[in-house]
Amino acid sequence: MQLRHDALDTHLGKTLAPLYVIASDEHLLALEAADKIRQAARAGGFSEREVLVVERSFKWGELLAANQSQSLFGDKKLIELRIPTGKPGKDGGQALQQYAAALSPDNLTIITLPKLDWATQKAAWVAALQQAAVYIDIPLVERTQLPGWIGNRLAAQDQNADRACLDFIADRVEGNLLAAHQEIQKLGLLYPPGKLSFEQVHDAVLNVARYDVFKLNEAMLAGDAARLTRMMEGLKGEGEALPLVLWALTEEIRTLLKIKSGVAQGKPVGVLLKEYRIWGPRERLMEPALRRISLAALQDALRQAALIDRMVKGLRARSFAGDPWDALSQLGLTLARGG
Repeated sequence: MQLRHDALDTHLGKTLAPLYVIASDEHLLALEAADKIRQAARAGGFSEREVLVVERSFKWGELLAANQSQSLFGDKKLIELRIPTGKPGKDGGQALQQYAAALSPDNLTIITLPKLDWATQKAAWVAALQQAAVYIDIPLVERTQLPGWIGNRLAAQDQNADRACLDFIADRVEGNLLAAHQEIQKLGLLYPPGKLSFEQVHDAVLNVARYDVFKLNEAMLAGDAARLTRMMEGLKGEGEALPLVLWALTEEIRTLLKIKSGVAQGKPVGVLLKEYRIWGPRERLMEPALRRISLAALQDALRQAALIDRMVKGLRARSFAGDPWDALSQLGLTLARGG
C-alpha cells in the first residue's frame, strides 16, 4: 500500500500496520515519519524496541531471528531496520522477501531507506515490500515548494509571514531542510503568535543554505540569476571542486544544444526530452529555457566552457582573465538571461 507522507497522521489515527517502509533522501521528513510511527506503536503496546543497521558485517539472519524471537515478558516488539545505502545485496533481498511474507502479529517493523534509484525500484525485494507494507516514499522539497512548506510550518506554530519573508527564509535554508526546521522553531521561540515582520525574520534567520552542484542547472534553466549567483558563491565558499561545477554546467549546455538542434531539425520537444531522459523539475523548465536561449548562444557557451576548462587546468586563455569561478558565474548568468 502506497501512502503519502502527509496522510500518515490520518492513517495512524485509524490503524497500525505490521510493516512500514520509509524511503526518502529528505532526512528531516523521514525522521518525523518514523517518530510518528514509533509514538503510535508505543501507544499500541509495542513496548520493546530492537534496532538493526545494515552495515558491511551485518548478518541478515539477525533480522529473521528478531522477527521470530519472543520477548521474555511477552511484550509486543518494535523492530527497526535501517538500510543506509538502499542496497541490501542478493542475500538481503532474499531475506527481505522472506521477512515480508512471514510478518509476526507480535511485531511492528519500520524499514528506512534512502530514495531508491530507478533500477533498484524494479527489484523483487522492493515489490515484496510494497505489497506487504505501508510504503511511504517521501519526495524532496524542491526550491519552488520551499516557501509554501515554510509557511505551513509557521502556521503549525500559529505564526505567518508574507511571501517576501518566506522567500527570504527559503533563500537562506535552501538544500538544508533540517536547518529550515530549526530556524522556524527559533522564530516560534523568539516571537509571539501572529504575523512576523520582515525585520523580525531578517534579524533571526541565519544563512545556513547548503547548495547542491546538481541544482545549478535548475537555476540556469529557470533564468533565476539571483539564485544562480547565490549558489555559485555558496559552492565556492563551501570549497566545492571547481571542475565538478564546470562539468555539471557544461553537461547541461550540451543537453540544451542537442535538444535545440533536434528542434531545429523538426523533432518534437516532448520526444527529445524522453530521448535524453529528462523529467521532473528539469522537464518543466526545459521548454521555456529553449525558447529563451538561441542556438548560437549555446554554441558560444560551449566554446566558453572549453576556455574555462583551460583556465581551471592552469592554461592561458586569451578570452578570459582573472578568477575561473567568476568566468563560470558569468557563463551561467549569460544563459540564465537568455544568451
